[in-house]
Amino acid sequence: MGTLVRITVYCTTPDEARAAFRDGFDRIRELDDALSDYKPESELRQITTRALGRPVRVSEDLFRVLQASQRLAEETGGAFDVTEGPVVRLWREARKTGHAPNDEALADAGARSGFEKLHLDAGARTVMVDDAGMALDVGAIGKGYAASEALGSIGKRGIRSALVAVSGDLAFSNAPPGQSGWRIQIHSEDEAALGVPSKVELTNRAVSTSGSSEQHLDVDGRRYSHVIDPVSRMGLVSDITVTVVAPHGLEADGLDTAASVLGAERGLALIESHRDASGLIVERTHSATTALASTRFRKLLEFKH
Repeated sequence: MGTLVRITVYCTTPDEARAAFRDGFDRIRELDDALSDYKPESELRQITTRALGRPVRVSEDLFRVLQASQRLAEETGGAFDVTEGPVVRLWREARKTGHAPNDEALADAGARSGFEKLHLDAGARTVMVDDAGMALDVGAIGKGYAASEALGSIGKRGIRSALVAVSGDLAFSNAPPGQSGWRIQIHSEDEAALGVPSKVELTNRAVSTSGSSEQHLDVDGRRYSHVIDPVSRMGLVSDITVTVVAPHGLEADGLDTAASVLGAERGLALIESHRDASGLIVERTHSATTALASTRFRKLLEFKH
């Protein structure tokens, strides 16, 4: 899925470790074949052609990710939208060339996007798309799903302490030996100034972080994030980092992107509405850096405003 995967396991023998790595990476490979936007032969890339105007049965993995994506799209009024593939590709190319996409190209790509043009049938497990030239991109939710699924494959071997990192999406089980949890860095700001610990110890959770620190485009003094607003079709220009903790990466990964697009206040409300999720939003302006933590995140950190 265009990124690196790292797996850490704690077990008793090298043979157990090798078997665990094999199971974890085999699951990642399987999901890469289904969900990658970077592989022309992937199921994701092929489906918009095969399912044009007619329902096509898809794999359980692809359907599960698309179903979660559509639910989040409806919940956010389109702030999260995996049909924005044509727009995402324009901005991906822009980061290579150093030039922002022009208005005409964005309008054309946007005309081939829209979550209302993607139709799912849960009973038949089928997908149908309305328009030719549509492209799906599940990069904002698929990596978190892959991390948790790979962790699940490792756990089937009886290994109870493991971590899978797919870029900024983490999934982990029981704490490493002798530790009370996995030490996860949740922000890089000065802890005293922000009032929130920079690291937290967690077990049996998924953590996803969305921000512009690693992937962005700088043009004429303005930084455009790799996170795209489906309404404006522009990369986000607000300096916002969202971290979400949830039981599974499928939820954590989608929520951090959706909250970024919605902005700090509406994004926090979205996270609060998911009873199994908690989140931290760090927003930077020229004058200040502020942190907004959800109710469950404050309890998680034993931190009060």
